[in-house]
Amino acid sequence: MDSDSLASARRLRGRRAAAVERRFLQPSHPRNGSPAERWRLMVRGRVQGVGYRAGCCRRANELGLSGWVRNLSDGSVEVEAEGLPQQLAELVLWCEKGTLRAQVTGLGTTRVAATGDDWFEIRG
Repeated sequence: MDSDSLASARRLRGRRAAAVERRFLQPSHPRNGSPAERWRLMVRGRVQGVGYRAGCCRRANELGLSGWVRNLSDGSVEVEAEGLPQQLAELVLWCEKGTLRAQVTGLGTTRVAATGDDWFEIRG
């Protein structure tokens, strides 16, 4: 195995280990004492086949949110995210624009019961 392949394998192992560690962390408690909220977002428009779920997952992780994102059979995308209201509002702002190739035509938001999940994932 050459040095480039070895370095690549080490990076991949490091990423996997970090992902496993993030997945099994204990749920964090909000720093300012505010209780976590969970919001369901229904995103309509051209949001499938344009990297929307991956971008949403990336942004949710950057914001420290938990939950999931998935495609629906009607061509829309459903997101459930849990965290502080300010972080959730930031995710809503991202969802209104989406990726470069996405064209969001509508976004509905409802509040649902918090689950205490501690990771964000893409669902089928």
